[in-house]
Order: sequence, then C-alpha cells, then structure tokens
Amino acid sequence: MEDRTIRIITTGGTFDKHYDAVKGELTFRESHLPRILNQSRVTLPIHLDALFAVDSLVMTEEQRASVADNAIASVEELVVIIHGTDTMVKTAQLLESKLPEHDNHVYLFTGAMIPYALEESDAVFNLGCAIASVQLLSPGVYITMGGRIYSADNVRKNKEKGIFEVI
Repeated sequence: MEDRTIRIITTGGTFDKHYDAVKGELTFRESHLPRILNQSRVTLPIHLDALFAVDSLVMTEEQRASVADNAIASVEELVVIIHGTDTMVKTAQLLESKLPEHDNHVYLFTGAMIPYALEESDAVFNLGCAIASVQLLSPGVYITMGGRIYSADNVRKNKEKGIFEVI
C-alpha cells in the first residue's frame, strides 16, 4: 500500500485547548498537532492546515461552511478534521450535503472529550484511530470517537453519557 498524504484540518475544539493558569480556564494557543504527530512517530506524509481555533459551541455558520469548503477543495484525498465534539455531527452533515457528485475523498472527523493538555485525554487515541482509519475507508464522510467509526448521517453525541452513538 502506497503512502498517500493526509491533510489534517484543525478547527480547535476541546482537542486543542490549553489550561491558562492565570485565567483559570481552558483557552487556545498553538495547536498540539505537531507535537502529537512527532511524539507518536507518525511517518506518513501529513499536510497540516490550521483553519482556526474555536470551541464548536461558538462556531459560526460561516466557519462551519469554511470547514466544509476547505475539506472539499483539498488536493489530498484523505482528510482528517479535528473538531469540537459538541457540533461535530452538524459540520460533518453540512460537508456531506455539499459533496460534489463522484467525490473521491475520505473525510474523517475526530476530536476529544478531554483536552490533550490534561491527564486522561482521549485526543491521541482518537487521532491515531483517525489516521489509521482514513487510509482504509471508502470515500464518504465519517466520525471516529472512542475507537468506533460512524457514518456522518447516522451518529449523535450523547451528552449524558459523554459518548458518540449510532442513532
């Protein structure tokens, strides 16, 4: 199997939050992705695209459309999108609705319930699942969280349980 370049688009979300000790809150600075990829010894060609860094609860419809348009315009056919979990499904479904006919991309959304910067984060595991899965899936729009892969049109975040599940 040949190595194909994977585009990773970052939009912020819990995945990329840092703890600001002065303010006593989680905020955004630089993305954790370069350090995680280096630490994980990823040897695949990766193109990082830091689109913006926002919490998905405050993501505007224009930003959501920008994520979809940027992903569709990707030269790379393998696209991982790091996104906040609260509205990840909404953005994934918007992307799916905008796909041109015969699109050959694999789009895979992932994120984290606990920021990478904090103990017990699921960020690295979810990113690893995304990088492996995007290489094996058929074209389409998917979400991977907690070791599972979901079709974007058949998933929801269960906020009471803190998990993603099939509808």
